[in-house]
Amino acid sequence: MTNSTASYSQLCERLDGSEDDAWRVHNEALEMQRRGEDVVVLSIGDPDFRTPEPIVDNAVSHLKVGRTHYSPALGELSLRRAVADYEARVSPHDCSVDEVSIFPGVTAGIHAVMSCLLDPGDGAVVVDPMYVGYEPIFSALQAEVQITQADARNGFVIEIDAIKKAVTPTTKVVFINTPANPTGAIIPREDLVALAEFCQSKGLWLVCDEVYSMFTFEKPHISLRTAASKLDQLVVIDGLSKSHAMSGWRMGWVVAPPELTRYLGNFSAMSIFGCPQFIQDASAFALNNDEYYVKEMRDEYQKRRDVVCERLLKMPGIRFNKPDAGMFIMIDISSYCSDDKLFAKQLLDGERVSLLPGSAFGDSTAGHVRFSLVQPTGVLTEGCDRLESFLKNYPEEN
Repeated sequence: MTNSTASYSQLCERLDGSEDDAWRVHNEALEMQRRGEDVVVLSIGDPDFRTPEPIVDNAVSHLKVGRTHYSPALGELSLRRAVADYEARVSPHDCSVDEVSIFPGVTAGIHAVMSCLLDPGDGAVVVDPMYVGYEPIFSALQAEVQITQADARNGFVIEIDAIKKAVTPTTKVVFINTPANPTGAIIPREDLVALAEFCQSKGLWLVCDEVYSMFTFEKPHISLRTAASKLDQLVVIDGLSKSHAMSGWRMGWVVAPPELTRYLGNFSAMSIFGCPQFIQDASAFALNNDEYYVKEMRDEYQKRRDVVCERLLKMPGIRFNKPDAGMFIMIDISSYCSDDKLFAKQLLDGERVSLLPGSAFGDSTAGHVRFSLVQPTGVLTEGCDRLESFLKNYPEEN
């Protein structure tokens, strides 16, 4: 029996239902699948690939030798060194283990970084559209979020002047994401250079989520650490969930100045208390032996992207930007329906296809739906068939 007199913190109220709206269609699709219905689920970014077998074998071998104890708050030295070596390879700047901290996934890393940088009432500039997991973090911390929008007509690539204009006297952090979820947009090198110089001149922290860094197609990913001439108050967050099909392993990292890294260690010590040793061991192995596996998955995502884009070109009344990276395609369906949540619900009910409503990511992608590429080509083709059938019969009154 529920105790109706129980009281809860204001944090519970701030977080209650914050993501329910975004995932309603997806959750309904999963429930339909559980009932045995034929549903094409294209509404989540969980890779369909299995984690490469050598990585699994490495984890098992470390389990068998007893790597199941507490680990340091900042992470196992072997993994921190592997991350530092990786960052040094892709950037002109050296990277030491003193700049690396390990977290159970990128979202946990973002939460820790923002917790160490923002007090209640501090400002953070964030680009719209944004991953749905960002907003709850800022809400939990009671940060004041200044939103700047990326225009679909510009391929959803943010204009640096727009970020500068969004900065207020309370701003402490500028938070960017490249390659971007959900749009696949890549911020050009010259823009990252200009943004880093601007933030450093204003004493602002510039934090970059780069979890899709290894999944770029024609255009290369340019890391913030690669573009910036100096690293003062710059933070890069990355992980293995997407690139190595290790979403359930929960393994991410933060590369930041040593002083912030020390604070992140304090935060970890009182919250997550370290990550499993055997998972960190296998993650270090993955980073040191990943070239073939990452390329194989990246090439497959590019093929899937091209197949779906070719089909979308033949569907009248919709628009889309061919993504430069990632595993999603944003489809503008506003000529059919101004309410993307309604459209997604109708598509699920009518054709048993689940796509995520674009408004879940912000105002810039309202009137869009996100088509996920994390299914085999045959499933994606079936999803396209059903979407095309749905559009052909879509009622005019909507």
